[in-house]
Amino acid sequence: MTTNSLRTVFLMSLVIALFLLIGNLLGGQTGMMIALVISLAMNFFSYWFSDKIVLKMYKAQEVDRQSAPELYNMVEDLASQANIPMPKVYIIPQAQPNAFATGRNPSNAAVAATEGILRMLTKDELKGVMAHEIAHIVHRDILTQTIVITVVSAINYMAQFALFFRGNRENGTNPIVLILSLILAPIAATMLQAAVSRSREYEADRLGAELCGKPASLAHALGKIENAVHHIPMQVSESGAQSTAHMFPVNPFSGGRMMRLFSTHPPTEERISLLMQMEQTGIYPK
Repeated sequence: MTTNSLRTVFLMSLVIALFLLIGNLLGGQTGMMIALVISLAMNFFSYWFSDKIVLKMYKAQEVDRQSAPELYNMVEDLASQANIPMPKVYIIPQAQPNAFATGRNPSNAAVAATEGILRMLTKDELKGVMAHEIAHIVHRDILTQTIVITVVSAINYMAQFALFFRGNRENGTNPIVLILSLILAPIAATMLQAAVSRSREYEADRLGAELCGKPASLAHALGKIENAVHHIPMQVSESGAQSTAHMFPVNPFSGGRMMRLFSTHPPTEERISLLMQMEQTGIYPK
């Protein structure tokens, strides 16, 4: 079993464990049974449908060779070079330059690019970003990234539910639940995103640079995106911002101090430096 497969099993098991814990704290054995059913249903749903949910969340529209020939042909060439099936291609109606890949496996994958990235980047820079996303598909990061959305959402929903449950019980509830819901749960969700995302971004940068053949182009693209996210907001719900930040090559919601403190991505400056070293030496530093 691959590392990413083990990570996916761990995340699905984490959903079940978290729900069982909260169910037991709130409702004893009955609560645990209800929580087990909910967690199993959530795992099933996240495996099959969470990619469609995130595409719908960002109002992504599927395109083809006729409607977006340059982007479609670019993705097709990169997919062929990476020896994976052609993913579906989407355009997101957002001004911020960014992109992501999603799906449960390379045979059921999709890449999405914002209107902003199509306008702002050069052809070589755009190819570097799309190669980065293709690399996530090759490494099978996409299922893990997509399931994290469900896990993070589940953690945050449990926090809200625990607070609601406490407020509607005459005798209150265990203070541990309150601490978990108000403080530990949101922090744990963000740390989980960071743990899953950071190392995979370096690997996607490396392979993406190899696929596009121009590490400097990907480096320049990351710099442009990093600068833009501080000035051009990504329009999405608060829950969407919390759960999907790790999917993008640069965190689209990284402008705030707290978001920088619990960053889901490695420092962009460091990634650019590594790519520029690869441009000069042909080797991506470890």
